[in-house]
Amino acid sequence: MESWKLKLKGDWNETKGKIKKAYADLSDDDLKREEGKDDEFVGRLQQKLGKTKEDLIRWIESL
Repeated sequence: MESWKLKLKGDWNETKGKIKKAYADLSDDDLKREEGKDDEFVGRLQQKLGKTKEDLIRWIESL
């Protein structure tokens, strides 16, 4: 499994808090994550933040 997906499966509340701190304009709906739908989650972040999937994945891995 890819490391960014492991990061999302790990302590999600901690990761979610870090994302929210960095991007306070994201809503709870934007940060809603369903098991097995990590690509959809990253897609939502792409639309909201205007970043590439690769940039978001690198950032999530760095959290």
